[in-house]
Amino acid sequence: MTPSESGITRPFAVVTGASSGIGYELAQQFVQNGFDVLICAEDSGIIEAAKRLSDGSHVEGLQVDLAHYDGVERLYGKIQSIGRPIDAIAINAGVGVGGDFARDTSLEEELNLINLNVTSAVHLAKRVARDMVRRGSGRILFTSSIAAIMPAPFEAVYGASKAFLLSFSEALRNELADAGITVTALMPGPTDTQFFHRAGMDDTKVGQEEKDDPAQVARQGFEALMAGKDKVIAGSLKTRAMAAASKLLSDPVKSQAHRRMSEPGSGLKPDHK
Repeated sequence: MTPSESGITRPFAVVTGASSGIGYELAQQFVQNGFDVLICAEDSGIIEAAKRLSDGSHVEGLQVDLAHYDGVERLYGKIQSIGRPIDAIAINAGVGVGGDFARDTSLEEELNLINLNVTSAVHLAKRVARDMVRRGSGRILFTSSIAAIMPAPFEAVYGASKAFLLSFSEALRNELADAGITVTALMPGPTDTQFFHRAGMDDTKVGQEEKDDPAQVARQGFEALMAGKDKVIAGSLKTRAMAAASKLLSDPVKSQAHRRMSEPGSGLKPDHK
């Protein structure tokens, strides 16, 4: 995807974790708004996703596992080989692990979660932010979560990873304010993707309840990114009300509320309290 191939006047974006869900819909937003896009994910579905997204834009898919250092370097190497400055990047790839931390969950899965949700986000941001600073422009979007603003029992490591991304995003935004770069945190609530199934949370209350539309979440995230906002609570009115209410509640109260949603088996109980 060289400038001559795709049209030098078209902006260029990168989206990670884009084979499905919010990442795919974010890529769709970029395409609909005139960007050429490089998308990546660890699964082979990323190639088919790139074909579906190609509608007047040049969309290229790269299968790569960002949970590994070499995977991030491979993605960055691909970006460099394209030879175009990044106008926007959505650092979206992430995974969840549900369950009792001390009794049930896998340490290997939780360390992989940290590697993908946290370490790869820092690694990739380091590479692209330096290029943006040299250029004097760019937009960075991190997919955090409303879990970032509350303790997350039975998703303890996941919630902590999203809190890290929110704090990281806000700090980078301040550091880069004089460099022509904006940084935005996207904070969705429970969204209708494969997240809860992959996290082993099908039997939880939150896993079984109605969820937000990923296309709506992505559109709100894209609009916030392009408007240069610091963060956006994305999704339905219910999700935004939940986030607003959390500002008024103590952490122990929020912990109990999250527990009722995420405790294993909670979706099987008619009146879980």
